[in-house]
Amino acid sequence: MRIKDRQPPRKSAHIQDHAATLDTVHFSFKYLDIHKAKFSISTRGGQYFVKIMERLKNICTWKVQEILSNRSTALRAHSIQWNATSEPNGFSHLNEQLQQITPYQFEVSANAHGRVHGFFITNIFFIVWFDPEHQLYR
Repeated sequence: MRIKDRQPPRKSAHIQDHAATLDTVHFSFKYLDIHKAKFSISTRGGQYFVKIMERLKNICTWKVQEILSNRSTALRAHSIQWNATSEPNGFSHLNEQLQQITPYQFEVSANAHGRVHGFFITNIFFIVWFDPEHQLYR
């Protein structure tokens, strides 16, 4: 009887892909507020949602620090200063602890589809508002 030599298991491509995404941006809709009329997306057509998904997919390849330090006019990512907005109380519907986290926004596409507002906890960006009509900064 002949015994075959055992080869060490190869890492699967799936495991390698997963490991590469551990420090990239992920998105959560846990705190998404779809009931605030000012930031409503209910009347938006399919093309708006295609643009949103394309942008989120693209940003998922970035690391958080790349977004926070990016000064590109194509992304327009920056922290939100509530006192300079139409919502001086910020994400007031969230609990006090979440309200203390620095809020950020980024652009969906060059002025045509507005902004996305939310905050980071580690590498997860919690989307709170979609702002297709640029209502936060008027």
